[in-house]
Amino acid sequence: MRRTARLLTGTAFAAAAVGLTTAAPVYAGQDAAAGGLTVYPSSVVPGERAVVTTTACGKGGSAAGDAGAVGAGAFPLAPGTGDGATTGRFVVPPSAQPGTYEIVAACGDGDRRVTGDLVVTLTPAAERVYPRGSVKTGVGGALGPDPVQTAAGVAALAVAAAGGTWLLHRRARGDGI
Repeated sequence: MRRTARLLTGTAFAAAAVGLTTAAPVYAGQDAAAGGLTVYPSSVVPGERAVVTTTACGKGGSAAGDAGAVGAGAFPLAPGTGDGATTGRFVVPPSAQPGTYEIVAACGDGDRRVTGDLVVTLTPAAERVYPRGSVKTGVGGALGPDPVQTAAGVAALAVAAAGGTWLLHRRARGDGI
């Protein structure tokens, strides 16, 4: 009975983990298909132009955009060229502060309101420098430059895992402890 319960519990946890890892991408795809507001580029520097696109207003639909949160004010969205998207443009003011801002578009028929996020940064995407290499914490680490220390750490973990398994096995058999 105990073994069956462990097997079923392990299977349930595995199924839940798989469900949680696949739920977010499926939901994100449904949101995009429903006609959310896409802001391109999603990250801009003050003074740059941003393009807003949505399919929520239907083919040939128009919308009124509002980028007041970032200080750009209202802007129109007009039907695109046959793809069913409604598109608009605005310029992020040079005085805009870094942060994430909500951009809103209300369809011309008044039935639908969609939002999207715009990130304002002080560094253009082409000039961003991302960290490389191992983390310099002063203590070393698993990805550090010393393979002897890495091997010793792995061996210590293996010995601890084997010892723990042996103790649990003895306990389950009733041999003491």
